[in-house]
Amino acid sequence: MASLVQLGSPSIDAVALASKEQSLFANLRGLGRVIIAYSGGTDSAYLAWAAVQALGDNAVAITADSASIPASHKRDAEAFARQYGIRHEYIETFEFDNPDYVRNDKNRCFHCKDELFTRLDAVCLERGIENVVYGVNVDDLGDWRPGQGAAKAHNVKAPLVEAGLTKAEIRELSRRAGLPTWDRPASACLSSRIPYGTAVTKEVIKTVEDGEEAIKALGFRQYRVRFHGDLVRLEFATDELPRAFTPEMALRFKDIFKPLGFHYVTIDCEGYRQGAMNEAIGLSHASSHATA
Repeated sequence: MASLVQLGSPSIDAVALASKEQSLFANLRGLGRVIIAYSGGTDSAYLAWAAVQALGDNAVAITADSASIPASHKRDAEAFARQYGIRHEYIETFEFDNPDYVRNDKNRCFHCKDELFTRLDAVCLERGIENVVYGVNVDDLGDWRPGQGAAKAHNVKAPLVEAGLTKAEIRELSRRAGLPTWDRPASACLSSRIPYGTAVTKEVIKTVEDGEEAIKALGFRQYRVRFHGDLVRLEFATDELPRAFTPEMALRFKDIFKPLGFHYVTIDCEGYRQGAMNEAIGLSHASSHATA
């Protein structure tokens, strides 16, 4: 009987998981030279590590140098790449020059990823690299993620999906490999903190980033700063809500967010959940999650 590894629910079949990882390595070896669209999150970090195991220096991880990516996430991505010998570069993206992106309708993510993959396609052409890969996993396929449409339009490969890997399995494989990203909280670009229909600007993004960095400094682990004009809505993981709901912490939040220009500082009683911004436009959590 195959051994089982418990990582949340359901249990993970260790033998089947090892088979999936070997399938991933084989798939990557068949791609030749690759660029990994690399954010430094759990999925893309594992994919970048796996690509180096399979391809060595024929794999290069490239991160978008964008205002929508928190500076702390970039530092984490750099540190991980250095630690594991991953060739790592930045490429400047210009999604904020695109009115369709700034308008921030429900397809904003398409325009962001289209810009990134367009830039990566140019690098491939310049260097003679055959393929771009990105870290979408099986659990992502039913979500509302317009960026997947951009990936298909640019023929970007999804090796984690082809290997049949779920998020929990990627975390477990990362844990086994000793990767510090195995239990990293879910992350998404800062633009996902802005309600659809509210213009996304670099100034607003910087305000959100400053707020989230201040909350991080307070020791919270899973949180979001949701921008609603002169009101900020703070989401915390349910196990962190008791600490957030204290008079002392309320004063800390006020001292953080009032100077950032918010008139009202609120805590969402439902806590952190993926796709919170989709609720307002009727995108079902069951059928169309987001990464926000």
